[in-house]
Amino acid sequence: MIVLQRKILLALAIILLGIGAFFAWKQFFSKPKQVTPAIILSDGKNAPLGMAWVPGGEFLMGSDHQKSQANERPTHKVKVSGFWMDTTHVTNDQFAQFVKETNYKTTAEQVPDWETIRVQLPPGTPKPPASVFVPGAMVFVGTKAKVNLNDYSQWWAYVPGADWRHPTGPKSNIDGKGNHPVVQVSYEDALAYAKWAGKRLPTEAEWEFAARGGLNQATYVWGDQLEQDGKLQANIWDVKKQAFPVVSPKAGGAVGTSSVGTFPQNGYGLFDMTGNAWQWVADWYRADYFAMQAKEFGSNVILNPKGPGNSYDPDDSGVPLNAPKRVIRGGSFLCNEDYCQSYRPSARRGADPYSPMSHLGFRLVVDGK
Repeated sequence: MIVLQRKILLALAIILLGIGAFFAWKQFFSKPKQVTPAIILSDGKNAPLGMAWVPGGEFLMGSDHQKSQANERPTHKVKVSGFWMDTTHVTNDQFAQFVKETNYKTTAEQVPDWETIRVQLPPGTPKPPASVFVPGAMVFVGTKAKVNLNDYSQWWAYVPGADWRHPTGPKSNIDGKGNHPVVQVSYEDALAYAKWAGKRLPTEAEWEFAARGGLNQATYVWGDQLEQDGKLQANIWDVKKQAFPVVSPKAGGAVGTSSVGTFPQNGYGLFDMTGNAWQWVADWYRADYFAMQAKEFGSNVILNPKGPGNSYDPDDSGVPLNAPKRVIRGGSFLCNEDYCQSYRPSARRGADPYSPMSHLGFRLVVDGK
């Protein structure tokens, strides 16, 4: 009898294990599989050299992740058509060729225009004296010690003489940095370069789809962990080595851009989609745009969205809510775990289209053929 009971119990155990294995097998094979896309680089015929094919498709835009900000929520279904994208930021050498051929003068090299400045200031702000209007740009200057991170004016300053050739001021230069992202370029400068190059700025939806590299809702463009094998996967501020925004000699000095292609490419063959330098995209910036999209389209797929028709940013204190702003994406060498985690593919901000900055560049796209 005891032997029979044991045989029955053993048989039941085998059956239960078999049922469990069956459901585990079914669950595994019923999950959507993550397909690694093929990297297709241009041969110079369908698109200029230095571009990679982004096949387009449907994806969840935005993020509901715990790290996400209100302007990234909620996720909503978007579909984009295929396009070619620069594998890297536009570099100093590439921009220098543009300037050589066109004699173009960037926004930072020109006397600031009061009308473009005025719309970024509270109504009624009096016009400053003419002596204030000198060519220059915004530069990250850092601090000598730890500070409260609520006021970014502590580590940013308008520096006369700062421009793309002199990113941090007239005494700086880009010698030996031809392969670094060009920075200190305004939205208008990016458009001028794009026209010369026969390309265009990506839409915000195209940029995010490309940045994800085929990964579905991953936290970062390389996966869900900030580091891999203990190493950062993008040029961002490492708070384990020095506190942000401290740049005292003891802390190691100021950080900056790195050569494009320093870090691994994503699934579409694109380098530095996050980190290194922010990137201009075509759309106007509205902090509530994703919420507007979700409300209008619900669970339906939005095809090739072009962005809102105007700007709205309630989060930038001291600036009118509807001041003109264009979307910037990708974060920069200044982003870090303590202050700015914009090296996530869903992270987004708005920037004055006429305000060049020492951590802001761009890359371009060409329509698919």
